[in-house]
Amino acid sequence: PMTYAQSVNAPIAGLHFDPQGRAFVSTPRLVSASAPATLNILDTGAASGPARLTAFPSVESNAVAGAPDQHLRNVLGFYIDHRNGWLWALDQGFVAGENEAPEGAQKVMVYDLKSGRLVKRIGLDTVADRKGSFLNDIVVDEQRKIAYISDSGRRSAPANQVGLIVVDYASGHPRRVLDNHPGLQVEPGVKVVSHGMEVWPGKPLLLGINGIALSPDGRTLYWTVTTGKHAHAISTHGLRDPRASTATLAAAVRDLGEVGGNTDGIVTGANGRLYITDVTHNGIVQYDPSTQKMSLIASDEGVHWPDTPAIAPDGTLVFTASNLSQHFAGAVKPGEERYELWRLPLKETSSSTQ
Repeated sequence: PMTYAQSVNAPIAGLHFDPQGRAFVSTPRLVSASAPATLNILDTGAASGPARLTAFPSVESNAVAGAPDQHLRNVLGFYIDHRNGWLWALDQGFVAGENEAPEGAQKVMVYDLKSGRLVKRIGLDTVADRKGSFLNDIVVDEQRKIAYISDSGRRSAPANQVGLIVVDYASGHPRRVLDNHPGLQVEPGVKVVSHGMEVWPGKPLLLGINGIALSPDGRTLYWTVTTGKHAHAISTHGLRDPRASTATLAAAVRDLGEVGGNTDGIVTGANGRLYITDVTHNGIVQYDPSTQKMSLIASDEGVHWPDTPAIAPDGTLVFTASNLSQHFAGAVKPGEERYELWRLPLKETSSSTQ
């Protein structure tokens, strides 16, 4: 295989588009800490060869050796806020080889999309465990400037410290809710399966709540569990109320039924339908809230671990395939790393056509 100058093995996991159509991707430092940046702009004009990445907001801002509370260390989930012109980056804090996130490293960094200027930093050490948490995904209610974060708790498996974190931009104050709620937890007896094989037999992948998404009006939060098969929802009214009791919130969680397989990311379409990556069936599941139906709308054996779905400016669904299960197992030979983008045209019409 050809090698390229300045190449680095960094999985392309997260994907979001800005209003101009620029593709932003996260390259988490989970497999290796050596990636020069963990948040990048992807050149989508290149037809072949390696992915061409430009660090966002800068290489220096992504420095692993920099002050942990001020530099991006390990971004998996991030969100592009069209209304406010911001990018919300969720920093897991730790990098490959570290057992604990350094103090102050777990954080949300909000950047201006045009200038790359840091608009706000919100620390998460008060609501996430530096050893046990796994801050996975973030979605933002752009109108209310409230972010919701999934903590999969993978680093505390098998007793995953799962939870949901609510971040109010105005106050800069994060809260942890639904702590260890069964609807966020690994489902008992479920194995993660990709391409017909269990992921890491003998040391199974235990990943709780992963992808999260909001309804277009911001009133409903959705999520799925990777080591599980169900999707869940909750009204955000209670989540936004600091006085809501633990019992009230726990009772408000709704089980939307089986997705069909193990899952990773979610995105909401313009009409409120959810598009969920199904890592078991190598494709995309659609959930229609109006009919409450789940359906596998696309699948391809060439897809290896569909990771994050995003809606491109032209309305097409684009998703990353990161092959993460094989990378974590050490089963990918040097020079054979492949991270792909797949496109799926959507029929965003009335549900009666389905």
